[in-house]
Amino acid sequence: MGLSRRSWIGFAGFFVGSLLVCALIVITAKAQFGLDEAMGPRLDAGFISTYPEIVDGMLKIADVNKDDLVYDLGCGDGRIVIAAAKQYGARGVCLDLNPKRIGEAMANAKAEGVQHLIKFQIGDFFKTDFSDATVVMLYLPADLNLRLRPYIWKQLKVGARVVSHDSGMGPDWPAEKTEPLGHNGIFMWTIREAQKKEAEHIKLPAPAVDQE
Repeated sequence: MGLSRRSWIGFAGFFVGSLLVCALIVITAKAQFGLDEAMGPRLDAGFISTYPEIVDGMLKIADVNKDDLVYDLGCGDGRIVIAAAKQYGARGVCLDLNPKRIGEAMANAKAEGVQHLIKFQIGDFFKTDFSDATVVMLYLPADLNLRLRPYIWKQLKVGARVVSHDSGMGPDWPAEKTEPLGHNGIFMWTIREAQKKEAEHIKLPAPAVDQE
């Protein structure tokens, strides 16, 4: 027996309503839980906002000043580099694989009036030349820190500082300074001759010269 016209209308209404509910769930999840990260480029680490007190602590432990060039590898909305520029007059580079995050960082820097001090790059930090950095900021999982460590040793000059929130660099490279902020703390290292000598034996792909 075929469905009546009224039944068909009811079924169509139910189907359309279900689609609208699903769409609303996706939109809400994107807004509240960062689902857009999974729907964008494939990322090694998702975006988690850094609290202001953590940002301040990271800048202070590195003793950032106006002569520094601060890179944030996986910059998110750019708040660390923006704070370095605004509070200390430092120049900076915001690097992130997600174009949405770079767009947010650019807008935030403009709102704070420091966009002239900051360069914005969409790119993979495993394929980027950051050798001119005097300070590198990280908020990454521990396994990603360990993968990145040989690149840091290879690229950075002696005297450059590395600061990480929550994650260390392995027991064979203990932090030079620590601060009990955040879940696991803030850690800082200085590149020494020992790291440069170790890096001589490391073979890595050549980084890109520039990624605008």
